[in-house]
Amino acid sequence: MNVIQLTIDGKKVVVSEGTTLLEAAKSIGVTIPSLCYMKLDDLNFENRPGSCRICVVEVEGRRNLAPACCTPCADGMVVQTHNLRVIQARRTVLELILSNHPFDCLICAKSGKCDLQALAQQLGIRQIHYSGEKSHYKCDASPAILRDMDKCILCRRCVTACNEVQTVGVLSPVYRGFHSVVAPAFEMDLDHSNCTYCGQCVAVCPTGALTEQDNTWMVLDALVAPGKTVVVQTAPAVRAALGEEFGLPPGTLVTGKMVAALRQLGFKYVFDTDFAADLTIMEEGTELLDRLKRHLEGDATVKLPILTSCCPGWVKFFEHQFPELIDIPSTAKSPQQMFGAVAKNYFAKQLGIDRKDLVVVSVMPCLAKKYECSRPEFSTDGDPDVNISISTRELAQLIRHANIDFNMLADEEFDHPLGESTGAGVIFGTTGGVIEAAVRTAYEVFTGQPLPRVDFDVLRGMEGIRCATIDFAGTPIHIGIAHGLGHARRLLEEIKAGVSSYHAIEIMACPGGCIGGGGQPYHHGNVEVLKKRAAALYREDANKCIRKSHENPYVMALYQQFLGKPCGELSHQLLHTHYFDRKGSSLVE
Repeated sequence: MNVIQLTIDGKKVVVSEGTTLLEAAKSIGVTIPSLCYMKLDDLNFENRPGSCRICVVEVEGRRNLAPACCTPCADGMVVQTHNLRVIQARRTVLELILSNHPFDCLICAKSGKCDLQALAQQLGIRQIHYSGEKSHYKCDASPAILRDMDKCILCRRCVTACNEVQTVGVLSPVYRGFHSVVAPAFEMDLDHSNCTYCGQCVAVCPTGALTEQDNTWMVLDALVAPGKTVVVQTAPAVRAALGEEFGLPPGTLVTGKMVAALRQLGFKYVFDTDFAADLTIMEEGTELLDRLKRHLEGDATVKLPILTSCCPGWVKFFEHQFPELIDIPSTAKSPQQMFGAVAKNYFAKQLGIDRKDLVVVSVMPCLAKKYECSRPEFSTDGDPDVNISISTRELAQLIRHANIDFNMLADEEFDHPLGESTGAGVIFGTTGGVIEAAVRTAYEVFTGQPLPRVDFDVLRGMEGIRCATIDFAGTPIHIGIAHGLGHARRLLEEIKAGVSSYHAIEIMACPGGCIGGGGQPYHHGNVEVLKKRAAALYREDANKCIRKSHENPYVMALYQQFLGKPCGELSHQLLHTHYFDRKGSSLVE
């Protein structure tokens, strides 16, 4: 590849051909502010719209300032990134953006974590010299995501995330000029669209235009409601990211502190969704082995590959976009919903209370979980199996509300019986973790032999699509893994075309899996943060005494005392679900 030499702020820089001025400046420690630009190197995710014009720089010999995010370096360029002309231009652009922006920072959900707010402070904006009419749009409140387009700055990050990364195709700019807005087609509400509620638009939005539905007050109301027993479950990815909200480095495991904080908040029992992840492996693994056995016996009616079904964003994606494949995924519920079903139908009886008096709260890295627990098929006589779902960020907010000094908390343990889990349950939170957990159990059940090695490094990594072949004692099992719905689409197109050679495929909607969920602390496109979160889950897995789901004694006891057997009559009734053809649907779901 050709190399280019240029000068930035008086420093000589040598970069590869095709490098932008923004990247070149960054390579020598020069930070150029930007709003619309974002990049995830390892996930092939890059946005270069050049729409905000905050990153303009002066290039010698050019009359106009150039946007650094989409201007390629040229040999011999001389660039000034922070001279008076550049600074004044950035301030003018930012003032114009702010002149059409609400001044309600004190009550905005993104206050303190807003890129626009931070940039205004960085550039020392203390007065807006421009005034005039402001645009006003309706608010759109879906079960998971709140859209307040009065706060939109038309950076189009969400458009890139929705269309190019996730390939969902819901958000796009509509209208022109002053009336431009980012919205679904015909300005329909999100819950009338094909939105999967993955939350990646929320994760990349630099302002409060896109936020999660705040359920924290619902939690507080439940905790003080008379006659209610309130329990909480925590997803595996939460423990690897929650500490970031309290100043701890990415990848810091805070499992014990999280449990202690939840007890201080007033939850009667603190349980682990990892328990339900182990339960999921028992159901999904049994389903996989049944299909595999019949396939190897020559049954041509068997539907392979089996697809994992833990991710509600992914489930809604295939219901809308690939309904012809609706009988391919596992029918096993997600761990969140399995936990809710067990809590309401088993644990409530153990406590001697009515299921409606047990309030199940989940702490999830995922905004789609808010939508999932509202799906009517996950309710009994109007009582949801999971009553309230909050994000990792919302849990941090509750902890701060309660004035809990999180970093000084002593570690505490989950409650039993629904708090005991294995290492297999922990790694559900990262891409490749679900299928690795399934393989650990499926191998031993299929072969009748102990695993020679528990860790399957071949299933790990951050590549968007990965494949591996696992030797089940002479039977090769072909496995596919995809994270990010754009990558999932490619594997689904192969299945649809009849050219897929996989026996099983794991799919997670969010880049990195649950660790990169739309409800996690904002990582601002930093893949290193995702890698550290994943490494934390693998560390917790490695330190567990039991690392295979079928060896979880509490799961085994649940089958013996209540469920019967995996994929049996009762377990199928409580722990499995069905899917819907939503293609072309315009009904509220």
